[in-house]
Amino acid sequence: MLELSHVNMRFGGVMALSDMSFHIQEGSLTGIIGPNGAGKTTIFNIISGVYTPTEGQVYFQGCDITPLKAYQIIRLGVARTFQNLRLFTRSTVLDNVMTSAQNRYINTYREEYFTGGMSQANRPAPESWYSFIESCLHVGRWAKTERTLRKTSLELLDRVGLADRADQTAGTLPYGMQRRLEIARALALSPKLLLLDEPAAGMNPEEVFELNDLITGIHRDFKLTILVIEHHMDLIMRICPHIICLNFGAKIAEGSSGDIQNNPEVLAAYLGTDEEE
Repeated sequence: MLELSHVNMRFGGVMALSDMSFHIQEGSLTGIIGPNGAGKTTIFNIISGVYTPTEGQVYFQGCDITPLKAYQIIRLGVARTFQNLRLFTRSTVLDNVMTSAQNRYINTYREEYFTGGMSQANRPAPESWYSFIESCLHVGRWAKTERTLRKTSLELLDRVGLADRADQTAGTLPYGMQRRLEIARALALSPKLLLLDEPAAGMNPEEVFELNDLITGIHRDFKLTILVIEHHMDLIMRICPHIICLNFGAKIAEGSSGDIQNNPEVLAAYLGTDEEE
């Protein structure tokens, strides 16, 4: 599903990533761990097109996506959440999810239009599947599309436990629920690969435990490939069969949770070592 091949990332004189290479298998649930500044979020920014690596390549389903822009990578099926929440805080919970769902519908329509999958007769412009008049009067294809988007979005909110908050302003949600909303919004893009950047950040132990079940349930029910960055070791060790550990921008270990817990380099990165040793 995903491959990083000898990726380097420099910011001026700082080497954020050094010779980073790994594979993510389709359908897997993989965790990335490491101390602060290890390069975890930089990896997500490279995969999602926020950064272009200084050297190396990124492959998604066998295609080189290294030079692509973020919006192009999203269209291929990569969605992410952010370490710092990026919600539309003044919009409702439902509108946040419907915005992503609508983006997916527009992209699907555009692909069908330019590949000839739609009827050639009387089709609207590729930027929209309904006419200007229909959108003004809220009738016809506009009304049908809105019903579909609303139904899809409510189902996703129900899946993350926020259906009863659909009409609430997103910025007034408790922090843990805002995290869930970001996941629902990412799922609305119908991704093949979901990147979760510290989804448990700021959560209390009970919320982290509930998030365990949510992520494993999403992985199972949506048949997604998921890559998780997280500082909560309990979450990573509980839900991720495969873990990659970074330190100072380099991969120092990769394997099962048992392998990682007993790896001397991982222990040294987190706990330090005696200078004499």
